[in-house]
Amino acid sequence: MVFQSIKPKADYVILGPNHTGLGGPFGLDTNESWQTPLGEVRIDTDLARQIKKNCASIKDDSLSHAHEHSIEVQLPFLQFLHADFKFVPITISYSSLSVYRAIGQAIAKSIKDLKMEKDVSIIASSDMTHYEPRESAKMKDSAAIEAMLELNEEKLVERVSEMEISMCGYAPAAIMLTAVKSLGAKKARLVKYETSGDTSGDYSSVVGYAGIIIT
Repeated sequence: MVFQSIKPKADYVILGPNHTGLGGPFGLDTNESWQTPLGEVRIDTDLARQIKKNCASIKDDSLSHAHEHSIEVQLPFLQFLHADFKFVPITISYSSLSVYRAIGQAIAKSIKDLKMEKDVSIIASSDMTHYEPRESAKMKDSAAIEAMLELNEEKLVERVSEMEISMCGYAPAAIMLTAVKSLGAKKARLVKYETSGDTSGDYSSVVGYAGIIIT
């Protein structure tokens, strides 16, 4: 539903949490392309090179992507809906807000350097709360969603910490918020929020999912 609601772009920077712990803390894959059941997707090596130039924290690191699902699961949706495109995959580990902001600003600067502001969308991949009763998950997720709708990466990081929200990709989300604001984003809207219980019927232990578009 989120991908159906956005305008197709020539490029996507996709940020995903590093669940496995493999590789470095901020890893950019160095392969030329990825393969999915829907075909090959090329990595934009020019944009990747510019991001690495502008951000010392981001390193060439295929290992961090070797068994990580958070980025690759986004590609079939883009392939089905948006035909031909390139992408830049970056795995993100936990760090400080200042580091997230520095990476976000570097990504935005790289896009500006290449004059690609109209050609790139930034995607942050994340689930919301994991394995809590529905009411608890909805309460915590609402707090995190509110921070994102305010485009407030500091509030998001603080709420995740204070409320112990098990949102696996809050770091990618904080980086994305910093980057898109630097690129001129002014508003956000929640497309939909659901939990796994809405499909399974089991609300005793759910995972939350939210789709948010920022423009």
